[in-house]
Amino acid sequence: MRHLMIAPLAAAGLLAACASSGSADTAPEVPATTSATANLVGPDGTAMGIATLTQMSDGIRLVVDGRGLPAGPHGLHVHQTGKCEAPGFTTAGGHWNPTNMVHGKDAAGGPHWGDLPNLIAGTDGAGRLEVTLPGTRLAGGDHPLFDADGAAVVIHAGPDDYKTDPSGNSGGRIACGVVMPN
Repeated sequence: MRHLMIAPLAAAGLLAACASSGSADTAPEVPATTSATANLVGPDGTAMGIATLTQMSDGIRLVVDGRGLPAGPHGLHVHQTGKCEAPGFTTAGGHWNPTNMVHGKDAAGGPHWGDLPNLIAGTDGAGRLEVTLPGTRLAGGDHPLFDADGAAVVIHAGPDDYKTDPSGNSGGRIACGVVMPN
């Protein structure tokens, strides 16, 4: 009797092992990207800082360390395309706005995800900004930053007024960095 029970149990165990080994139809689970970096350069290729992005539970944490900037406030945005071709960096496209919101924290219907506070550069040309983009994701979920065409961090010549759509009237693009996963 005991031998009669062992055979069916062994067969069931073998079937379960085969079923859990995966199939050609199932893609392996890819770990989520948890950090990224954008090396910021000016139109002539001069290094102008670095942006680091880290996935947190409440959104993407962005830290920008700029250098070689004119003193004063500068519009700072996440742009929708991971391409930074000089001299104007227009290849970075518009601001990252997958939810189709209006530009600016002071505008009705705003802000969108690419909107950031101004980066303030001192007389030494250096500026630092730390901010969390609530509800955003580097990878996975709805509207991740890492989509088919990537993303860029852009520093503008002038301050963002936080209300003019689509770019805050912040002037030309003076530094750009493609966001790359670490």
